[in-house]
Amino acid sequence: MRKLIAWVAFVLLLSGCAKTDQGSIGGRHPWTRPGHLIIGTAGEEPDTLNKLFANTDAADQVSQFLFEPLFRYGPSGEYLPAAATVVPTLQNGGISAGGKTVTLHIRPHMTWSDGAPYDGRDLVFTWKAVMNPRNNTRLTTGWDDIAAMELRGVNTVIVRLKQPYGGILGIFAVGGAGYPPLPAHVLAGLPDLNHAPFNSRPISSGPFVLTAWNHGSSLEFAANPRYWRGKPGLDRITYRVVPNADTLFNALQTHEVDVFDSVTENQIARLSVLQGFVVSKRLIANLRRWQFNTSKPQLSDPRVRLAAAEAVDWDRINQTVYHGVNQRAVSDIFPLSWAAPHGITAPKHDLADAARLLDAAGWNAAASGMRAKDGVPLSFTVSTTPAKPANVEAELEMRQDLRAAGIDLAVKNYPTSLLFAQTGPIYTGKFDSEFTIETDAPDPDNEGNWSGKFIPPHGANTSWLNDPVLTQTSHDANLTFDRAKRRALFQREAERVRALTPAVFLYWQNSYAAVNSDLHNWKPASYISDYWNCWEWTI
Repeated sequence: MRKLIAWVAFVLLLSGCAKTDQGSIGGRHPWTRPGHLIIGTAGEEPDTLNKLFANTDAADQVSQFLFEPLFRYGPSGEYLPAAATVVPTLQNGGISAGGKTVTLHIRPHMTWSDGAPYDGRDLVFTWKAVMNPRNNTRLTTGWDDIAAMELRGVNTVIVRLKQPYGGILGIFAVGGAGYPPLPAHVLAGLPDLNHAPFNSRPISSGPFVLTAWNHGSSLEFAANPRYWRGKPGLDRITYRVVPNADTLFNALQTHEVDVFDSVTENQIARLSVLQGFVVSKRLIANLRRWQFNTSKPQLSDPRVRLAAAEAVDWDRINQTVYHGVNQRAVSDIFPLSWAAPHGITAPKHDLADAARLLDAAGWNAAASGMRAKDGVPLSFTVSTTPAKPANVEAELEMRQDLRAAGIDLAVKNYPTSLLFAQTGPIYTGKFDSEFTIETDAPDPDNEGNWSGKFIPPHGANTSWLNDPVLTQTSHDANLTFDRAKRRALFQREAERVRALTPAVFLYWQNSYAAVNSDLHNWKPASYISDYWNCWEWTI
């Protein structure tokens, strides 16, 4: 009971902000490196620095340093003008009454880090690059709704849509199909960008420039003196890649790193012993889910997928493996979103109903208790990234629960860079199920996740689900800017996803961040990245 009371008290403390300081010298800690911030990440580095091809969270994070999108997201997901001077709306006339024309005003006098102008020509080039069939663009959603881009001078771009698209501004921001403008003066002469040197050695339009990429170890950044807002508050940022979360926490304790964002669940209780750190907590749009490859014969029947979902005790896994710190999920729309569905429930843990579903689907139990159909055992694999030990532990619990239902689950894990690579198992379909994180942008548009039009290599629908109802509904939700109409369509979509069970949604992440208390202007965000205002940081 004493341990429980202590834990509750600690969680209540973190609901606000905890701060512990020790031995400041000259107004700062002795371990603080003035002007130099070291951020630690557990086992993950970007797969590429060209967002057209990037599939990892690390690429989303470091893009905040390197590139200036037209819009950034504020802490609650609000659009903030960045390379664009104003956010277009129906009210200010930036979006036409019919919703088919968007006017974008690019900030004048911006430059790339090599001194070349950054303007509307770069945006037009980026649209053409996204749609170039020779480029292996990860997701074209939204960009393929553009009929034309017209330049008025070099700083005004008129975007003409084939039809209204309610999520259009998201492609000019970050995350998902949001790509920052690419430098036309560097890339326009190439037939495709798949292997361009820029992808690993980009010039910058953002607050920092890349000075070194030490693969498997770190990425080094320096302040960009040509950044349009002026020189950032930091001189240097080191984005250090640490083998796993336990090693990273040790580096935090010894002050080898200043920031550990998204502290893993089994380490949260240890945050109270840290000295010289500020700890913050925020619900973020990171969704842990178990997604099936529905193109696989053993997983093509929704009854099998629902039976697998019901066989696993997800509440137990959330409470034990993930220490109950995250919020259980029922759909893939963030619960703080204006479009969050209602009345959707998570699959219940019910072995008897799982058995009924498997019997109805023709998967019969042998004397051993394991299921088979026409002599083929009901067996498939699950894949995750092992840098977070809890993910592997969860897989083992899933395997044990499924075995009780007669399903054989084998664990087949990969490094992040391989699992999410364009040529890796997920995007080539060479996997059975994945237990990974999906990161959502503020606009609830998820056509790219569920539409049959966006099955790889045409997009990021890596469930391989090709359902006409979801394809049409997810598309219709983007044909209007009317939130009431969109909300109703997202509700219908969530109900359809629940019925077909292409994925099981486990939790939305309560993110705990520990940062050196000498770091100023750290402002955690619910969407995409806590680095959204990195130019304001000082230490």
